[in-house]
Amino acid sequence: MDTYEEVRDWLYEQLPAYQKQGSSAYKPGLENIEGFLDYLGNPHQDFLSIHIAGTNGKGSTAHMITSVLMEANYKVGLYTSPHLKDFTERIRINGIAIEEGYVVEFINKHKSYFVEAKLSFFELTVGMSFTYFKDQNIDVAVVEVGLGGRLDATNVITPILSVITNIGFDHTQFLGNTLSSIAKEKAGIIKKRIPVVIGETQHEIVSVFKNKSKTLNAPIYWADQLHQKKYKSDLVGLYQSKNIQTTKVVFDVLELEGITTEHIELGLQKVIFNTGLKGRWQQLQTSPTIIADVTHNESGFRYVVDQIEKMKYNRLHFVLGFVKDKDLSSIFNILPKEAIYYISTPNISRAEKISMVMQLAEKNKLNVSSFDTIDKAYKSACNNSEKDDIIYVGGSTFVVAEIL
Repeated sequence: MDTYEEVRDWLYEQLPAYQKQGSSAYKPGLENIEGFLDYLGNPHQDFLSIHIAGTNGKGSTAHMITSVLMEANYKVGLYTSPHLKDFTERIRINGIAIEEGYVVEFINKHKSYFVEAKLSFFELTVGMSFTYFKDQNIDVAVVEVGLGGRLDATNVITPILSVITNIGFDHTQFLGNTLSSIAKEKAGIIKKRIPVVIGETQHEIVSVFKNKSKTLNAPIYWADQLHQKKYKSDLVGLYQSKNIQTTKVVFDVLELEGITTEHIELGLQKVIFNTGLKGRWQQLQTSPTIIADVTHNESGFRYVVDQIEKMKYNRLHFVLGFVKDKDLSSIFNILPKEAIYYISTPNISRAEKISMVMQLAEKNKLNVSSFDTIDKAYKSACNNSEKDDIIYVGGSTFVVAEIL
């Protein structure tokens, strides 16, 4: 395989990817990734790391932490998932995506191992990112958990700090259908004597984190209980206030050399500029106001609805599509009744059937129309709106990716 396009296509076609396929590609357990990293020379042991889990906000928090570190002149590796437009977005150093040439070389060099070891797409990507970070001699890696925590392929690192933003109902088929069971899975990233920052105090699961941290003698900090100066960020969604608070506490706990209050302030204000983050309450235009947002579960949509209620508009339009395995009924129960809805399905095999989504919309007596593609749904919303309207595009990362 000579070109990046050939390699990328091979990755998607040959390796099971949860992003595309769903549960059939999910491989719980660390044996595969541990074997792969050992084969690669354990690159993850050559740099400091910060590990971030949580139902919502872990991606934004990871980018905030990265931006602050960059302002303090650290060389920062950032590993996140999924990507919006291109695979290389998952692996960045100081905001710059991994070179296509490195991806081609890495895949060609280790292809036989991938196939023989039956690695998942995610396991391969984790190994590639850690190798790239080692080769580029980074100072710190900020590593976002893919799914859960305890059995996630990223959970091979021993970080200098663990972060758990919050717990909500998502991926319940893998993590359990109670907040306690989900919290236990995410608490799996807490390590012996390594401090952990919890973004939100949720009283029904406080004991899960307290017990885990006590067992491992890991100092625990509840970010929302610590009084902090209010900081602003260029990530403007209302839900970002908790991620901002969590990020500030992260640096209070770490006390890394050379990081000042000014670095924190600037880093939070320049997240998008420094890291290239997209799809978090991203305003695409005004007149009408168009917002793209990757929120995809009930707890996230509660923030979305709350934020929209605080805005002035004439009419409200939602362009929505979803993937399978989401509790859509709980989402539709809280969506505004007065809005106009344009429903379609993202162009992946994991997409939820449009008939299922339409059934829920009609059950909730919403003003709804269906479309063959996200693009058609989006164009219909644009054509049907006036300058004082709001168009919200979301429901899935893949929906946002298609219209960006």
